[in-house]
Amino acid sequence: MSRAVYIDTEECIGCGSCVEICPEVFQMQEGEEKAEVIRPEGGPEDLIQEAMDTCPVSCIHWED
Repeated sequence: MSRAVYIDTEECIGCGSCVEICPEVFQMQEGEEKAEVIRPEGGPEDLIQEAMDTCPVSCIHWED
């Protein structure tokens, strides 16, 4: 079962690395320079974890 994922948009700097790594879960917000989750129910956990590990401001989290 996939875990839910979210982005702390206050912390996001819009680097886009999560979108490059896992576009089926993340996208850039239209008109904003921030990423957003388009599949909060998750997706490939290995790619989501890679996006988390790559994020320079560590703003991607698993929901408790």
